[in-house]
Amino acid sequence: MTEPVRVAVVGLGWAGREIWLSRLAGHPAYDVVAVADASPAAREAAAAARPGVRVLADAEELTPDLVDLAVVAVPNHLHTPVACGLLGRGVPVFLEKPVCLTSAEAARLAAAERTSGAVLLAGSAARHRADVMALRDAVAREAGEIRHVEVSWVRAKGVPDAGGWFTRGDLSGGGALVDLGWHLLDTVTPLLGPVEYEQVVGSVSGDFVNAAASGTSWRHGGGAAPAGTGDVEDTARGFLVTSGGVSVALRASWASHEAVDTTTIRVEGSAATVALRCTFGFSPNRVGSPELLLTRAGECVPVPFDTEPVGAEYDRQLDALPGLLADPGARGRAVAEARRTIGVIERFYDSAHRVRRAPAVAAAL
Repeated sequence: MTEPVRVAVVGLGWAGREIWLSRLAGHPAYDVVAVADASPAAREAAAAARPGVRVLADAEELTPDLVDLAVVAVPNHLHTPVACGLLGRGVPVFLEKPVCLTSAEAARLAAAERTSGAVLLAGSAARHRADVMALRDAVAREAGEIRHVEVSWVRAKGVPDAGGWFTRGDLSGGGALVDLGWHLLDTVTPLLGPVEYEQVVGSVSGDFVNAAASGTSWRHGGGAAPAGTGDVEDTARGFLVTSGGVSVALRASWASHEAVDTTTIRVEGSAATVALRCTFGFSPNRVGSPELLLTRAGECVPVPFDTEPVGAEYDRQLDALPGLLADPGARGRAVAEARRTIGVIERFYDSAHRVRRAPAVAAAL
């Protein structure tokens, strides 16, 4: 596309403002022509900060005459209805993760994209990180046949917006698994391909979710995060096995007893093990520089790669979007990946809830 992409940002919460709107406004490939949010306060702030940008109360006012793309960053439970409405009017959509909350929602998105002809694209920040791409390259060169993958994202204190929609299951669709786990599963797919999982078992816990001391203070202007009354998990631990016999261990934690927010991806292969230690996301409580190590026959050596600023993976996504908008092969791809991801998450929760119900059932007997 030679002309700038006319884009609207739908949803002016933290992600809409701090991740997407600011980056789109500074990117030469885009022209931010509109923003939309149901909150009068959010619209007032946007009007003051972005003069000349149309400020709307509802995404239903967006049409192909006005925009070439809508970046949707509304609360989780609104992802599917808002995206389906935009697609139905012929507006291409870039949808923040989680793309959908159920397999039924994935089917609705697929139908909307198929009947409208407008493409649905999806956020996948983790796979666009320089260190994650370096890990994938090292695995392809050195690891041999992949036997086991371990992925974890463990925050010291990072329950998002305690007391808000993030920690309400009816609005978020789940806790740390839906939030952080979606990113982790998104790093596994490029390593293993679009695999089917024969086994999915998991457990969840909520020891920190309602503690004020465990909140993301950095998302509240540095002040204390409020205590919450959430009903979702702050930690999910699971074990998956593909139809080809590759095992995947996953842990996603909004809060823990650790001192630093740490993300780990470790790939064990027939020829070598490749491991990345870093911190995903924007938390200031980070490990030092990301570290990528290759271990073979008892020898561990660092794998060099170029470091980058925090958040560069989001800029990289924006670099790629104009090409995806113009690519007929992009249609259906995001929904297919989302369907696989949410299918795993549903099975994970089903396993965890089945285990948690079992003691009560046994006691009743």
